[in-house]
Amino acid sequence: MKQQNYSNHIRWYVPHHFIFYPAMLIAMGYCACEIWCAEQDRSIWVMIGLGFAALTWLAYMVRQHYALTVQNRIVLQELRYRYFVTTGKRFEPIEEQLTEGQLFALRFAPDDELPELADRALCDQLSPDAIKKSIKNWKPDHRRV
Repeated sequence: MKQQNYSNHIRWYVPHHFIFYPAMLIAMGYCACEIWCAEQDRSIWVMIGLGFAALTWLAYMVRQHYALTVQNRIVLQELRYRYFVTTGKRFEPIEEQLTEGQLFALRFAPDDELPELADRALCDQLSPDAIKKSIKNWKPDHRRV
């Protein structure tokens, strides 16, 4: 597996990103052409096109919502555990003062950088992007959707 870092940490899901969504865009494009060209069937093609758009939006929202909700809980539990193991202190007091974006950016910090980076994120109100850029030894997360 390729080494993960800031520039390549986004993960693509081939069936959705490169098959389903392009097929839906092509279908909506075809509907747009038919709307433009077929005067007498225009309302039918508008409805079909809206159906494809709704299906695409629904597929995106459901897929993202379920997967990310579960993963966010798991990432948070992992952060709490790692912070406790490395410092002997509970993470919840810090966690309550950080945004979700800041918390999820901290997951890429290795154990030896996590406590200091969490404190910096809290004190300096670092953005999630600034937290990621501050990591010296990136801890990959290949399992995130």
